[in-house]
Amino acid sequence: MGKTFKTIVIGAGFGGINATIELGKAQEEALIIEKTNHHLFQPLLYQVASAGLSAVDISSPVREIVENYNSVSSIMDEVKEIDLESKMLSTKSGLQLHFENLIIAVGNIPTYFGNDSWKDLAPSLKSLKDAIEIRENILKRFEEVELDSVKGKPVEVNFVIVGGGPTGVEMAGAIAEIAKKTLANNFKNFNPKDTNVYLIESGDRVLSSFDESLSANAKKVLEEMGVKVLLNQRVKEITEDLVRTDEMEILTKNVVWAAGNTSSPLTKKLACEKDDMGRVIVNNDCSIEGYEKVYVIGDAAAFKENESFLPGLAPVAIQQGKFVAKKIIGKYLENKKFEYFDKGTMATIGKSSAVLEFKKIKMTGFFAWIAWCFVHLLFLVKFRNKIIVFIEWVFYYFSNSRGSRIIKGDE
Repeated sequence: MGKTFKTIVIGAGFGGINATIELGKAQEEALIIEKTNHHLFQPLLYQVASAGLSAVDISSPVREIVENYNSVSSIMDEVKEIDLESKMLSTKSGLQLHFENLIIAVGNIPTYFGNDSWKDLAPSLKSLKDAIEIRENILKRFEEVELDSVKGKPVEVNFVIVGGGPTGVEMAGAIAEIAKKTLANNFKNFNPKDTNVYLIESGDRVLSSFDESLSANAKKVLEEMGVKVLLNQRVKEITEDLVRTDEMEILTKNVVWAAGNTSSPLTKKLACEKDDMGRVIVNNDCSIEGYEKVYVIGDAAAFKENESFLPGLAPVAIQQGKFVAKKIIGKYLENKKFEYFDKGTMATIGKSSAVLEFKKIKMTGFFAWIAWCFVHLLFLVKFRNKIIVFIEWVFYYFSNSRGSRIIKGDE
C-alpha cells in the first residue's frame, strides 16, 4: 500500500505551482509531481527558441520554489494512471500513492490533427527541449547557407511557422528580427535580410481570439517586418524539404508547429465528461462531477463561464490554482464558486510592438509592448528570473543583439 498525502498536485505549470505555493503558505501537507524538475514560464518560450533568452532565464527548479514550505514535498515523476474511485494514482517509476484531495494541472499537448509523422519535421513549442531544438535548427540553417554560398551553390532561406495564434505570431516576428536585424551583418557570403519567413494560418485572420482591428494591426506589423502572412491556407504535407499547402509549395528545412493543442493522455483516460477538445468539463468550483475533492485546472479544464469556456491562458490557471488551494485549506465555503477576473489578453509581434485587449480597451504599438513586458516580468516566479530577463530585454532593445546564439553541436 502506497503512502497517503492530504493533497497531491500533478503538474508544475502556472496552475499547479500556484496551488502548491498557496498550500505551502498555509502549512498544508502536499506533494507536487512534475515529470521535469522545473517550472517553465511558457509565454516566453518562443524567446528561448529565437535566441533572445536562455533556458535558465525562464525556468526555476520546483524544489527551489517550494524549499521554504516544510509541509510540501516534490518528486520528479510522471503520473500514468488515476483511480478516482479508490483515490489512488500510479506513476511511471512504479509509485502508488493515495490522496485525500487531488489537483490535476497537466496542461495540454500539441496536436498534428492526425499527421503524427510531421512531429519530427515540425517541432512544436511546449518544452525547453523543443525551444532549444528550434533555436539550434534556426542557427544551423544560417551556417549551412553561409557554407553553401562559399561553395557557390544557390541560396534560399525559408522559415515556415504553421498557426497564426499568439505563439505563431510571436515566433514569426522573432525569426524575422533575427534575420533582418540580429544577424544582418554577421555573414559575409550571403545576406540574411534575404530570408523569407512564412506564417501559415488556416483561418481568415491571425490572432483570431482578439478583436478584428487588433488582428489586422498584427498582420500589418508582421508584413512590415518582412513576414509573408498566408491566410485561408491549410497545410497538406510536410517533408524534410518542403511544406505544401492547398495553394502552394514552400521549399524549407525549418518548420515550427503552432497550430493547435489537445488534451494530455492522462486526462483522456479519466472516466468523466469532456468537451470537443478533450478537456475535462468541471463544476463551478473546478471539481469533477461526482468527485468533489478532485480538481482539474488550467488548460486541462473546460470551465464554462457566461455560456463560454474560459481560454487557456496563464492568468486563468493561476487564479484557479489559488482558488482550489484555498478551498482545500478551508478559506472558502463549500459552495463557493470560482470567478475569473479577466485581466485582458496580449501578444507581442516584435521589438516595440504588441497588441493588448482589456474589455473595451484596445491598444497596439509601443505602449502595448511596454504593458506586455511589465506583465510578463510580474508573472515570472523567481526574483532572479525577473532581473535577468529585464536586463536581457534592455540590452536587446538598444543593441539588437541576442545573447543565446551558441550551437551546442554533436558531442
